[in-house]
Amino acid sequence: MTEESAGTLAEMLDERRRLFEVAVWMSGSAEAADGIVQETYRRWYALDDAERAGIAVPRAWLTRTAGTVCLELLADGVPFWPPRGAVPDVLAAPRPVRREPQGDVRDRHHRVVSRFAAACVRGDVAALKEVLDGEVTVISDAGGKLRAAVRPVRGAEAVARFVTVMLAGQPDTDVAVESVNGRAGMVVRREGQAVAVIGMSVADTGITAVWIMLNPDKLRHWHRP
Repeated sequence: MTEESAGTLAEMLDERRRLFEVAVWMSGSAEAADGIVQETYRRWYALDDAERAGIAVPRAWLTRTAGTVCLELLADGVPFWPPRGAVPDVLAAPRPVRREPQGDVRDRHHRVVSRFAAACVRGDVAALKEVLDGEVTVISDAGGKLRAAVRPVRGAEAVARFVTVMLAGQPDTDVAVESVNGRAGMVVRREGQAVAVIGMSVADTGITAVWIMLNPDKLRHWHRP
């Protein structure tokens, strides 16, 4: 598992769920556990690149760190939530795309996004590359609450593989093309709960930018019954 990809979306969600369970078991409180998990990820992002690269099993490091946070909490009674100096969002929300009056522009955007979504579902790297601009950039925002990619990923080849790895092997997951900031985008749900919202910017050369929102706090209004 590389820092660039941080694994599949399922792995990221399962990792957070395990940390939450550990924190609940040690603290006895779901409310406290949420703050403990957030502090655990804050400490992960506070490491420099070399330190993160030197951690052979990130999940084990995170589990130990969550336990350490719990023990610190028990020792001195100082709560760690909301954490001071929390990791700032890389992306506050999918960036709005300038609206244009031409219907054909919107139609083309929708067609390109639909092809992108279909390729994601199939895990088809070649098909993804066909709809991506050569200099496309993807930015992920987990709000410090999942172990997602720290830096933007650039280039059609790298972006296609990044997206394929993230969305590969998603059991009981629904991928839908829906309106995101007034233009077609993607919403990924598991059992009705949104786990990712993806906005895209499309030009004549293909998709030029992809914004992946993973922050659970910003996905709540995308949930479905």
